Amino acid sequence: MALLVGCVLAACAAPMPSTPDAAGADARPDAPAAMDAPAIDVVSAAPDVVSAADAAVVPDVATSDASAAASIEALVPRAMFEQIFLHRGTAPCRGGFYTYEAFVQAAREFARFASEGSVEQRRREVAAFLANISHETTGGWDTAPDGRYSWGLCWIEEGGATPQTADYCAPSMEFPCASGQRYYGRGPIQLSWNYNYGQAGRALGLPLLANPGLVASDPLVSFRTALWFWMTPQAPKPSCHDVMTGAYVPTAADTAANRLPGFGLTVHIINGGIECGMPTTHAVRDRLGFYQRYAQLLGVSQGDNLECATMRPF
Repeated sequence: MALLVGCVLAACAAPMPSTPDAAGADARPDAPAAMDAPAIDVVSAAPDVVSAADAAVVPDVATSDASAAASIEALVPRAMFEQIFLHRGTAPCRGGFYTYEAFVQAAREFARFASEGSVEQRRREVAAFLANISHETTGGWDTAPDGRYSWGLCWIEEGGATPQTADYCAPSMEFPCASGQRYYGRGPIQLSWNYNYGQAGRALGLPLLANPGLVASDPLVSFRTALWFWMTPQAPKPSCHDVMTGAYVPTAADTAANRLPGFGLTVHIINGGIECGMPTTHAVRDRLGFYQRYAQLLGVSQGDNLECATMRPF
């Protein structure tokens, strides 16, 4: 997938900056790789190759798990959701699309999300997930009302309010691009590329390869794709869920490459090819800013290994 970069779209009361950090900028899970916003030439960034074995990975989906929903509702009550995403519905943001009900209902399908590990680990996982999707869809800027990090879940499609013309179509025998369809970033995680739509559609039982627009037209589908990506390991990468809940145990090679558990490794999994293994980028700082705010709201410490500047590729 490819994930996104920081946004700089002004809201009603502020003058519009000249270069919006529209949602989806760097939020397109590569397989899972991501690319930084409009500043990145997506054509030149080669997508990760997805093997048939990787594509066959099925997430931990439980079609109706009330305990998962209860866990989410306890950790993130409606009032907190609204506080976290304070301006998702503020014009020109389109984040009213992302409803609390859709978020909770999607969580019912992923029984392990926010329900494994200690209470502290569960809170950190929620903070990390919400921080990454906030960065992918951000509408914030430095002088925004209530601060840059109150503008998560602003955009639905990559490019914010601007038309998307990139196909994001990679040659694939297993997940060939459908005629007339484009696989640019959509939804909270900014799902991108035909092979990611194909894998997500297969796992979720949805025709996303034939109709990728479902991710931008149905809020439940939208959150389901984000949680699918978060929960699903794609070898050699672990899942973000396992990283945040202690299930990921670094090998000697991982340790040597500084791929240690913590928020920074979720960034590396999502968009490491663009954001990690280099001096801390604006995108990483943006993700970390959201994470810091949400960890505080959830009453939990941020943990270790917050950045990915020294992490090497898997």
